Amino acid sequence: MLRIQIIELIHSLFLIDQTSIVNILAIIVLFFLALLILVIRESFLLNKENERLSKSQTLKNKKSKLFYKDFREGHLYERN
Repeated sequence: MLRIQIIELIHSLFLIDQTSIVNILAIIVLFFLALLILVIRESFLLNKENERLSKSQTLKNKKSKLFYKDFREGHLYERN
């Protein structure tokens, strides 16, 4: 009888039950899983935007090379 009371006393001293711990851990895992999904999605979108901007930059570079004027023809530079 005393042994049962001691065991019950020990169980009552624990503030959090095992099922509560499992529930809290499950909520934490779901939270970080949602954050991971959001970060992966944002990374994908940023990568896509980076590719789009780099394509537009190469088009600008090609157009600017067509209109390039040699600056060495001025009077400050000697022709060798």
